[in-house]
Amino acid sequence: MKKIIFSLCVALLMTISSSAQQISVVSPNGTTTLYRTLQESIEGAENGSVIYLPGGGFQISDEVKITNKKLTIIGIGHYANSGNADGVTTISGNLFFNEGSSGSAVIGCYITGNVYIGEGGASVNGVLVRCCNVNSVQVTNGSCVDTEINQNYVRSHSSFGGANGKITNNVMCTMNGINGGVISNNIFVSNYEYKWEWHGGTVRYYCAVQAYNSFLSQNIMTNYGTTPNSGDNCQTSGNLNWGDNPTSFTVDDWNGVFVNYNGGTISPASDFHFSERYKREENKVGIYSGTGFNNQNSSVPYIIYKDVPTETDAQGMLKVKIRVKANQ
Repeated sequence: MKKIIFSLCVALLMTISSSAQQISVVSPNGTTTLYRTLQESIEGAENGSVIYLPGGGFQISDEVKITNKKLTIIGIGHYANSGNADGVTTISGNLFFNEGSSGSAVIGCYITGNVYIGEGGASVNGVLVRCCNVNSVQVTNGSCVDTEINQNYVRSHSSFGGANGKITNNVMCTMNGINGGVISNNIFVSNYEYKWEWHGGTVRYYCAVQAYNSFLSQNIMTNYGTTPNSGDNCQTSGNLNWGDNPTSFTVDDWNGVFVNYNGGTISPASDFHFSERYKREENKVGIYSGTGFNNQNSSVPYIIYKDVPTETDAQGMLKVKIRVKANQ
């Protein structure tokens, strides 16, 4: 048997992997380059490359911007109980998609900070944020078109700078500033304060969504202040409790709509979802009734089962069993 030698090898490999995570960057021609840090991978990647992040933590400073190249960053996911062998993918810091980065994407990551799009007035178009848990999305000017926010947990207020976009199948905090967008099958879980001067005084409105020239369909607004503002020239259809005052809609009522309703905390671990009553065909409202919601897991293959013996057999063979899974 080779139990002692094998155990020493496993310990050595674990030490190496914990001290130096490998980031794979695949160029458009299929060449793969390995990097040690997220900063190195962003700076070294060619235009059109895909950056694959394993589970684990990756620091990034605000000095690192994605500029003059289209990049796709794909993590293993942000679910703590997803079954990944090396945990969730966490990016500690903010991501900046700046001039020349149109068509970029970030998928399957927990991001401690924000995603910024179009700093300095640049037109950065077609950026995709999908299957992430992110603090917020900030589109910084109105010339950025076709931003897509899909299947995310967005923890804080997001702004779209007067640009258009598509916001679908998210559990998210409040948002404002979208102009000419589609906002459908989301759950909005908090209030946001807007202020207007009126007759010399301040009138405060609390809104889940402030939008203009947009189509709002099949959304859930869990909290309201006195006067929600859906913006101007918006078409609305099938939204639950749009415009109702929360003083007439109690927590007990929301418990009838949701399972494990906890005041709207944005966390997949809370298992905050619709009751069966609101998942039926006649109640086509919210993230679970729309298309394309898959529990925020990334499309990267990940390990769901492994059996690694601690010793070889009599013939010196080590029989390893691994089963992997990838979402659509």
